Amino acid sequence: MQCCRGDRINTSQPTRVQRETASRLYMATEKTRDKPCNFVDQDQIWRVHVNIELESAKAWPSKWGFLKESYSEVLTEGNRVREDMEKLELQQHLRTHLPTPPETYIKVTPSPPVPQTTQAFIGWRSAVPEMQLDQFGQVNRGKKSFLKELGWSIDSCR
Repeated sequence: MQCCRGDRINTSQPTRVQRETASRLYMATEKTRDKPCNFVDQDQIWRVHVNIELESAKAWPSKWGFLKESYSEVLTEGNRVREDMEKLELQQHLRTHLPTPPETYIKVTPSPPVPQTTQAFIGWRSAVPEMQLDQFGQVNRGKKSFLKELGWSIDSCR
């Protein structure tokens, strides 16, 4: 049983018809991969594909060679422009400064010893005055009433 057509293909130089035939035969073999195939036809298809690639490689410089030349021209022109460009100096206030390392303004002191019990573990760091979160002290405000600011008596709201 043949899965490929029995047409013989001339492998000297691929034409449009040969390319179409090769692609049609290739698709036929893809659809019927489980069936036995004619190895001679498969070899002919392979030869046509190889010849098409060789012909394309020969024809590429005449059809697309200008891309290679224009790319090299762009590269040489870009290098020339880069050399001609003068360095632009930034003003002092626009330059980036290296970040100050945190060790200069943050002082890290050793921690107090870890407590032996879990009950002592709660609040053990805040008991040390240097490690308290309220660095500026407690906010102390006396009891104020807007009634005094308005000049009303305290009993007027009751």
